[in-house]
Amino acid sequence: MTSRATCLAFVFGWLPTLLGAEPVAAHRLAPVLWELRESPGGRVELRWKATLVQPAGSALRPILPAACESLDSPVATRDSSSATLRWSAACGHRGLVGQTLRVEGLPGSGTDVVLRIELADGRRLQAVLSGSRGTFRVPERDGRLPMLVDYAALGVGHILTGLDHLLFVLGLLLLLVRGRRRLRATALMGTITAFTVGHSLTLSLAVLGVVAFSAPLVEVLIAGSLLVLASQLAQPASAPPRGRTPWALALGFGLLHGFGFAGALAEAGLPAGEIPLALLAFNIGIEAGQIGFVAAVLVLGPMLRPIAARAPAWCARVPAYAMGSLAAYWCFERAGPLLRG
Repeated sequence: MTSRATCLAFVFGWLPTLLGAEPVAAHRLAPVLWELRESPGGRVELRWKATLVQPAGSALRPILPAACESLDSPVATRDSSSATLRWSAACGHRGLVGQTLRVEGLPGSGTDVVLRIELADGRRLQAVLSGSRGTFRVPERDGRLPMLVDYAALGVGHILTGLDHLLFVLGLLLLLVRGRRRLRATALMGTITAFTVGHSLTLSLAVLGVVAFSAPLVEVLIAGSLLVLASQLAQPASAPPRGRTPWALALGFGLLHGFGFAGALAEAGLPAGEIPLALLAFNIGIEAGQIGFVAAVLVLGPMLRPIAARAPAWCARVPAYAMGSLAAYWCFERAGPLLRG
């Protein structure tokens, strides 16, 4: 291993510690951006951008093809929300075309890497590397279908590993059947549709740059939305809803959760020219994951109903209090950095 390769391995191995990364409890997705810009002659400028909030145990390192040689040591910079490394490499007269890029440490890291490549021939490629797919071969010709599939998978992964988002959807379902009511298809469709409309709207507006938002504040408010929903569930079934019907809660707080979804793409630093297709695929993935979760709950619900019928009456409030306790913990945990800042 050359001295530059040794330096790169050290810097990337200790990057989370050196730059103060902290574990995240409710979200899996804190995507890393790996950007490569190729110039004629095979010179490549590289940028590795990671959020300061990363899952515990995440220690990723980009691996260039054997034909590439690092020309300098990485230079690290940091802002309030992310850390960036920049360096350059020489990849020979062929450049990156036909070469394989790899990220070491992806399996079990809980992190995805958004890969963006600008080739010397003018083409722009993008892909998402994950634990199940840690390599990318730069193709001879561009194709959009793999990119769409990658971003859809990114959306599915975000919703299915975002515990606060899943708990909110679960809370909406519990609110629909509170008091042992039968779940009506119209109520279910209306509530889920309202949540989808809400978060799709703000997701699109935020990612397209129409509206700005503070990611730390949004995370606190998302936890607060879960706390409000839990308090609604804790009320007696005979109590009036005080204007907070399930669809109204879903629509209102869906707008808020959309900003949380937008953070997953905003942190990746996608350029405006690539956002529309990535946004569409990511949103489709979120909806697919959400529908899959709702379907799983609807299948398991009837199986658990006989057990719930024999349980003491106070057990009906356990989900609400458990959800509320976790939401309150997240509120305090996420508000800490805001108060310190």
